[in-house]
Amino acid sequence: MRTIRIIMSLLLMANIITTDAQEHKRREAAADTPSRPALNDTDGNHVNAHGGCIIRVGSTWYWYGEARPQRGFTSLGVSLYTYDIPTREPLLPGMLDGPGMRYNPSFLADKKWVNRGLVLEVVDSAGSPIERGCIIERPKVIYNRRARKFIMLFHLELKGRGYEAAQVGFAVSDNAEGPFVFHHAQRPNAGIWPAGWTEADIALARKHEPSDFAEWWTAPWRKAVEEGMFVARDFEQGQMSRDMTVYQDRRGRWWHVYSSEENLTIHAAELTEDCLGYTGRYYRIAPGGQNEAPVLFNMNDKVWMVCSGCTGWEPNEARMFAADSISGKWIQYPSPMRGEGAERTFGAQGACAVCDGDNVWFVADVWFPRSLAQSRYVSTEVRRWDEAVPTIPHMW
Repeated sequence: MRTIRIIMSLLLMANIITTDAQEHKRREAAADTPSRPALNDTDGNHVNAHGGCIIRVGSTWYWYGEARPQRGFTSLGVSLYTYDIPTREPLLPGMLDGPGMRYNPSFLADKKWVNRGLVLEVVDSAGSPIERGCIIERPKVIYNRRARKFIMLFHLELKGRGYEAAQVGFAVSDNAEGPFVFHHAQRPNAGIWPAGWTEADIALARKHEPSDFAEWWTAPWRKAVEEGMFVARDFEQGQMSRDMTVYQDRRGRWWHVYSSEENLTIHAAELTEDCLGYTGRYYRIAPGGQNEAPVLFNMNDKVWMVCSGCTGWEPNEARMFAADSISGKWIQYPSPMRGEGAERTFGAQGACAVCDGDNVWFVADVWFPRSLAQSRYVSTEVRRWDEAVPTIPHMW
């Protein structure tokens, strides 16, 4: 009898081991396959334009994004895809949801995107900020009416330095279709304190030294971050600039909005008239909140910002903030996502808001770190669910 029990136990263990191995193989196979279908261009290739922006110039949509390699985490440059709007474009399929609202779940997928190649390329010149091996992320393009130039801003990490540099790069073109010429890179607002800071605020920030804290994430450490410990640390060299976007306020001024202070605080920095530098006025949003990937848009007489938490390539629950203006008091709201998978932003992370008249679309990346070039996209129209708070439904 004892022998039978031993044999049965061994068989059971073998079955468990086999099942675990099969499950491991299944998960590995699933990890090798993106969770959503490819979005192909007119050549039949998946669109490689991640973390980018989509702007309309005349009757053409321009989609700029990160051109990523099939393997690895460096950059090829910035790619461009275009879509020419037909003279008599039919109404997009969708459904009515509330007075005068038409929902379009396929802003990206219903267009035939043409690959225009790289509009900003990495270079082989040793020592260049955009030397091959650098990391270029979240490119955003704006049109400067005064200079009649297109200006590109992007998060730049220097070759061989991981994510230590935390710079913003600038490039310029006479045309929306490029090519863009690299202008310079920097950290924002070196030697400048946030707008509205008093001498007492500065003294409080300077009181803290990162080396005073043997451990991060403790209550005293978080308090020091909120009080500007990293602002003071980076005061001379400029503030860190990572995940970013650009935003134009109602007065027409452009702002660079980016994750700073070790990805713990969002900064909103006003750009100069030529959009190639900073006026020195910047604000901290949600200090110590650990937000990244900001997406901003105007709606209901407010500026709204949707961010993600910082969990690497893994999706997480979106956060939403609103204020009367960039310089106003920011209030946090619950995640705007609605529907199945909302607690993880449907597996995506925001890239940009596409604004066309009163319509706003939320465009996001479904990251696939095994091959960033194969990362997928989702988009949906932001709904004016009520008079106060917009929502983003999972209906793409």
